[in-house]
Amino acid sequence: MEKPRNRVANWTRMHRRFGDHVRKLRTSRELTQESLAERSDLSVDAIRRIERGSFSPSLDTLGKLSVGLDVSLKTLFQGFERERTDAVAEICDFLTQRSGREVQRAWRVIQALFEER
Repeated sequence: MEKPRNRVANWTRMHRRFGDHVRKLRTSRELTQESLAERSDLSVDAIRRIERGSFSPSLDTLGKLSVGLDVSLKTLFQGFERERTDAVAEICDFLTQRSGREVQRAWRVIQALFEER
């Protein structure tokens, strides 16, 4: 089982990655934080905090952000999704061809392999 400290670190990294992604989308559109805030009906501080990864936006805020960036929510997240390594992709491909029961069994085996004693 993953330690709580590791989960917090993972969430922090995810917030930073998302913030970096938003910044790239904003700069590719040649928008300042101020102009994005205005277009999104958000505060400049909210935009700064999102880009720094120090703010976890609500669904409402994400919707406003997507309007300001002129992208769908799907596009907002598409480039953000963590890319899988080839090995992980192969495992996923393998599991997609298995029954739900077999996938559950594989999940239990994987969890048992990484349990800390």
